[in-house]
Amino acid sequence: MPVLKNNKYAIALHTSTPQLGIAINNYHEDSRTQVWDLGRGLASGLHQHLQEIVAPQTWQDLEFMAVAKGPGGFTGTRVGVVTARTISQQLNIPLFGISNLAAVAAAKNNLEWDLLAVEMDARRGQLFVGIYQLDNQGYLQTYLEDTLMTREAWQQTLNDLKLPYQLITADGDIASTVTNVMNLAYASWQQGESPHWSEVVPFYGQHPVDNKQ
Repeated sequence: MPVLKNNKYAIALHTSTPQLGIAINNYHEDSRTQVWDLGRGLASGLHQHLQEIVAPQTWQDLEFMAVAKGPGGFTGTRVGVVTARTISQQLNIPLFGISNLAAVAAAKNNLEWDLLAVEMDARRGQLFVGIYQLDNQGYLQTYLEDTLMTREAWQQTLNDLKLPYQLITADGDIASTVTNVMNLAYASWQQGESPHWSEVVPFYGQHPVDNKQ
């Protein structure tokens, strides 16, 4: 299974909440992660914090990039995805778009359960939901794609599951799962995936008017 060369790094962004999460790792001995509470200043502060955390490495040291693609706040998610797409395009490196819900599931995975059901408040009586499971090699796989449901429909979906599941509620601190965003991307990279930046699009789940950050 391939590993990053000592002088190569992966970097991940999480911008779907008023918090900014950035992680950089060479998967040898150098790993740095930081979360900032930026609120409405996230867009203006993103590039500065990116440059700070990349140093002393350079942009040319990046092997691939990952970004949390949503669901989450419309403005923050869009800013993160657009920034990641731009950097990936300029550096000609792969870009992995990782579900926020998958990153939460990866942080909470428990081998006692066959399925990991993740829910996140979407307001107006609705939820962002997704269901995941670990395969025989320990990789997180999607069982139910991220979608928007009413609470009633979600409960019925859970009732209909034939396998035992762990229900996980994503809270407002999901920017800290940026390390999971990167680890999920790294697992895909090790399996030979190399997605083009143009393949990564934000998942808002609903109209931005209804999903203000």
